[in-house]
Amino acid sequence: MATLTTRKADGSEGRSIDVDDATFGVQPNVPLMHQVVTAQLAAARAGTQSTKTRAEVSGGGAKPFKQKGTGRSRQGTTRAPQWTGGGVALGPKPRSYRQRTPKKMIRAALRSALSDRFAEGRVVVLEGGFGFTEAKTRQAVSLLDALDLDGRVLVVVSRDDETAIKAFRNLQGPQLILVEELNAYDVLCNDWILFTEDTLPSAPAKGGDSTSGDSTSGDSTSGDSTSGDSTSGDQTSGDPTSGDPTSSDPTSSDPTSSDSTSSEEQS
Repeated sequence: MATLTTRKADGSEGRSIDVDDATFGVQPNVPLMHQVVTAQLAAARAGTQSTKTRAEVSGGGAKPFKQKGTGRSRQGTTRAPQWTGGGVALGPKPRSYRQRTPKKMIRAALRSALSDRFAEGRVVVLEGGFGFTEAKTRQAVSLLDALDLDGRVLVVVSRDDETAIKAFRNLQGPQLILVEELNAYDVLCNDWILFTEDTLPSAPAKGGDSTSGDSTSGDSTSGDSTSGDSTSGDQTSGDPTSGDPTSSDPTSSDPTSSDSTSSEEQS
């Protein structure tokens, strides 16, 4: 497992911590990152461009001149595409540029981007958090100056850390992002990635959703199949095959009584 030396708020080095190899130690997949980033940028497009066809341009109802005798080509309307002020042939219309990207590809692209920055030594982890006493921009500036991070910095914060969010949000240089919104595009757009120990991505628990999802706590193991009608339902208390044959079935009681009467007659 790879190790990383943390940094303190005054810029000095802290202790060494282990980072997840599955997140920061994979081989960057450049084509995958390109596909995911392209899809993200495409989804950000508004797609509201629109032009009018010859049917949508107002006017043009009258024939501009007679069909024959002018020496010109015949025309039926002044709103045809070849006329000035006419409609647009095959022009753009409102559409969605969104591409379908599987979630596994998005997560893999993020791991590739983080691994690329980690291999270059451009991942910084703050020991003990930001340590801001109040939501002041000057404290955020002092922190960045102490860390001496040149270039664009991506500051990853948690949603609950309101003090850090308010301290960084007025700065023009650093980019502020929530940890749950971390993506490959923003990682690749910045030179440095600034984490705290709380926001540093870690390996998911073994088994993931399969150990806590519906497959283990749903109907298949604790539902009707184990505690329902098949084991403790009607078959054990009210079914004629298990309860009534010994007490109420006439076919099981009459043979014994008939044998007793026949023996009395013989005697």
